[in-house]
Amino acid sequence: MFALVRAKIMTGSALQVLSKPKRRNRWLVLIAAFKLSQALLFTAIGVGALRLVGKDIGDLLTRLAEHLHFSSEPRFVDFILEKSSLVNDRLLLRIGAGVFIYAGLDLIEGIGLYLEKTWAEYLTLAITASFLPWEIFEELRKVTWIRSGLLAVNVLVVFYLFKMVLERGKYRREYEKE
Repeated sequence: MFALVRAKIMTGSALQVLSKPKRRNRWLVLIAAFKLSQALLFTAIGVGALRLVGKDIGDLLTRLAEHLHFSSEPRFVDFILEKSSLVNDRLLLRIGAGVFIYAGLDLIEGIGLYLEKTWAEYLTLAITASFLPWEIFEELRKVTWIRSGLLAVNVLVVFYLFKMVLERGKYRREYEKE
């Protein structure tokens, strides 16, 4: 008899869980969308780098400068054209590989965060926090709106995920005491 009552209670609670859709954490979904958009951007950069393999970068940049009606007088255009000779196929392949690896990490983070996986929160927290010192250094070196915006977003992501991880740990400790 007791087993039958217990089975009905468990079945009833299972039905309640199944009938109410779980609400997603909107901030995790937003962070996941940011990470997935980064993955798309870095994938595009990687494809672009690989498409440049075997081509004369200096010639391509010269034609682009002419097409955009940049005169060769500005030192910046001359500087870019001079430095383009340093870019060879081997460097392009390394850039492509590095960018694809980073895009893969962003993809893993984005999917994991969307699915609200704890490991994804830890991974995103670790990776994002590890880049903050470099971002701060770059921001102090030269302030731009894009750098400031990305730094602000990444700081907010780190603080939010750190807060979530701390709350989850507190909840686990309290649950284990009971």
